[in-house]
Amino acid sequence: MARIELVNLRKEFGALVAVKDINVTIEDEEFVVFVGPSGCGKTTTLRMIAGFEDPTAGEIRIGGRVVNDLEPRDRGLGMVFQSHALFPHKTVAQNIEFGLRMKKVPPAERARQVQEVAEMVRLTHLLDKMPAQCSGGESQRVALARTLVTHPSTFLLDEPLSSLDAKLRRELRAECDRLHQALKRTFIFVTHDQEEAMTLADRIVVMRNGVIEQMGSPMEIYSNPVNSFVADFFGSPSMNLLSGEVVHESGMCRFRCASGGFQVGLPDRFNGLPAGPITLGIRPEHVNAVPVGNGATNDLELAVRLVEPLGKETLLYFDVGMERPFVTVSESTAMAELDSGARLGLTLAREQICLFGPDGHRIRAGSAA
Repeated sequence: MARIELVNLRKEFGALVAVKDINVTIEDEEFVVFVGPSGCGKTTTLRMIAGFEDPTAGEIRIGGRVVNDLEPRDRGLGMVFQSHALFPHKTVAQNIEFGLRMKKVPPAERARQVQEVAEMVRLTHLLDKMPAQCSGGESQRVALARTLVTHPSTFLLDEPLSSLDAKLRRELRAECDRLHQALKRTFIFVTHDQEEAMTLADRIVVMRNGVIEQMGSPMEIYSNPVNSFVADFFGSPSMNLLSGEVVHESGMCRFRCASGGFQVGLPDRFNGLPAGPITLGIRPEHVNAVPVGNGATNDLELAVRLVEPLGKETLLYFDVGMERPFVTVSESTAMAELDSGARLGLTLAREQICLFGPDGHRIRAGSAA
């Protein structure tokens, strides 16, 4: 069993507190992704689990056993780094078998296990090559194979795909997912890429400034962010966030944008919300865009600032007088032909509106301002 518990885990580097008393339980065979911006503490957390950093306080438990004082080699974990860290003077096969050689596994058994793992990660045709003759994706698979062959209870992957191009990242993401299903082991994956987190994880741990902002399934994180940071971090493009205020007019609770000169009616669940500053959030796919003058009643009309055709869908950017544009997603092929400056009517899906207070926390109902 490889149930991993982090209990009040803390790491200080002098005056800098990199990880602030976090608590996480990772179940056996779970795929957990730690995600967040650079410097949020996710890699430091992974290195403490691996045993490469000593916690300042708190406990790390593996299978119920406290392992704070155990050496990395005694924890039964396998680490895959961002840099492939392959031996340049050894062949692919020799790189893969290195851990087995250190354990003094007999040569015949080493060869058998190397062949078995090479087939699993589709490397059999590269076993006699040197690392310099391998592509970035192939080198990353060699690093995976080198860890696989030691049969760890848990795989720790520290941004293993960040140095690859977009196509290779997609391929290696699928490879990691396939291996997780085939091996039925625990995977802990660190990344700053929210797309990797969404596509790989059973559960996501979102970190910022050494603390955990939210934990949950990918769709929980995406659909129900607890604060504006998580809402903004997830999604491509990310959630539209508009600064403004709550106003009450004619018995209705409405949002008035700080710039752009428009108001939007809020869902009934916010009727008890007092007047005051607020941030409205709405995902681009929950904003419908139609040509002006089609007879529809729209929440607002804006001029298109930029059209970004992506094939199946088109991103439309609008200027609302804020630092960043307002974005919608349209699957209409006609939208890809729009010129900059064209005016469109926009309607927000009322029930998909999120509100965030001045402190950034999500407001769940009108009485919880």
